[in-house]
Amino acid sequence: MTARPELLLEPLSTPDVMAAKLLIPCGSAADPEGQRGVHQLLASVLSRGCGPHDHLQLADLVEGSGAGLRCEAHEDGLLISLRCASSDASELMPLMAWMVTAPHLVESQIALERNLSLQALQRQREDPFHRAFDGWRQVAYGNGGYGHDPLGLETDVASLDRDALQPLAEGMKHSPAVLAVAGLWPDQLESDLMQWPGFRDWSSSNSEPSVEPGDPQSIGQTRRETLISQPLATEQVVIMLGQPTVPHGHADDLPLRLLQCHLGVGMSSLLFRRLREEHGVAYDVGVHFPCRAHQAPFVMHASSGADRSDLSLRLLMESWQELLSDPLSDADLDLAKCKYLGQMAHGRQTSSQRAERRVQLRGLGLQNDHDDLCRQTMEAVTSTDLIRVAQKHLQAPRLSLCGPSGRLTELERVWSNNADSGR
Repeated sequence: MTARPELLLEPLSTPDVMAAKLLIPCGSAADPEGQRGVHQLLASVLSRGCGPHDHLQLADLVEGSGAGLRCEAHEDGLLISLRCASSDASELMPLMAWMVTAPHLVESQIALERNLSLQALQRQREDPFHRAFDGWRQVAYGNGGYGHDPLGLETDVASLDRDALQPLAEGMKHSPAVLAVAGLWPDQLESDLMQWPGFRDWSSSNSEPSVEPGDPQSIGQTRRETLISQPLATEQVVIMLGQPTVPHGHADDLPLRLLQCHLGVGMSSLLFRRLREEHGVAYDVGVHFPCRAHQAPFVMHASSGADRSDLSLRLLMESWQELLSDPLSDADLDLAKCKYLGQMAHGRQTSSQRAERRVQLRGLGLQNDHDDLCRQTMEAVTSTDLIRVAQKHLQAPRLSLCGPSGRLTELERVWSNNADSGR
């Protein structure tokens, strides 16, 4: 029996435009061993024919309406996205349901998407930033679900076929789903949606649309190594320093997000000022802290010229250590809070962004007013709270390096000396 999707509606004053997001809680973190990339391959094939439409008919229907329809796998879920004129909703939204309940999974289309995935993985292998982040994932999560890019591993993807996709496609029908619609929609959508083609096949269910907390070892298997380096013939070095932390919605998630804003958001951020303005050693700096159902990565990253990469690494390590010991000034804390509010507002500008945030929150088992609650809670967060959280979750960073082999040897020595001095 299939599980009826939960419907969330958010009206917005848009000019006859609506966005719909359908979340299925089965993402790349659930890729089986030896099939890393199978959820992303399935996601890409879903738009290659479903229900009564083959891949050409589907493309003609969507593009002929000036609409956009895509599907992609993230670590914690599979997301189907539709953007269209509200007058076309009754014709196009059934496609989202058919992609779940009646995907075609034609061998020729699977082969096409498999080749595209392999090409994308090849391009990533030539990109020092992707190489560095893939390395960091490996040293941070090992063989756990978060230990690889959603695109997968080349050796695994090359062997994927219809037999690998079919069980996952069947499983989607039984997974609790969340459907969010934002913007303007037809009056009959709320009352008649489950009678529309495609949605008729979804039966009623009381399943909660949330990601069940799984065994953390299935997500991140901590390795003893704290360093991974990958030689690449390039004139720059990419440095990534960080560690797995907490799920989105955890009590310590908000203080970590304030630290992210302080470190890496905007030209007034600590890393931008320290590495670019004061020392001029980095082309690009930032902090990666995405929303995850389990141990989210908290990662500082910097791209530096090879000749000054040792100073870049030392400055990143210095900045990381300061989080554990030096309280933010009142001015820095207030600025971080303002940036957090600005990021939140920036992420709610379009109907598509609003719909995606709604399904993300429900998919993680959080309340619809989670962001409002964070805004209220944030006022009481102090610099002492930030140090407490940093000392709790940021004591064991992992380092990933990618660049010319000659420079990597020196950077490994810098890291090793730092580790020895900390013992």
